Amino acid sequence: MHPKKFTKQLPHDSLVEAIRQAEQKTSGQIRVFISHRAVADAVESAQKEFVREGLGQSPERNGVLIFVAPRSHKFAVIGDEGIHAKCGEIFWQELTTAMTEYFRKSQFTEGIIHGVERAGEMMAGHFPRQK
Repeated sequence: MHPKKFTKQLPHDSLVEAIRQAEQKTSGQIRVFISHRAVADAVESAQKEFVREGLGQSPERNGVLIFVAPRSHKFAVIGDEGIHAKCGEIFWQELTTAMTEYFRKSQFTEGIIHGVERAGEMMAGHFPRQK
């Protein structure tokens, strides 16, 4: 799918609100990145974008990136080492499986929001927002 067509399907305000609500409960950061390029390896591309976005700079190492490459029909969810240590590989596998089911039904907004909400819930449990 062409990235511009994909992006137009996504209600920006709904995504921003989902991220805002998730981040209100945690000290972590969540980002969604839509790539305009075709990628061979979504995980590798997501890792590069994770670094470029500075998500690995937090003291608790608790950033999450949802990377979507519509031109390649691929996506990845990357969590920093602090988060990964708390939730483990199974959490990421379950999250990407659930998102894949949404994407297979062309429910892209719902899939991304599901990813944001689940990551936010997990982060809030291990990295609650400090006053």
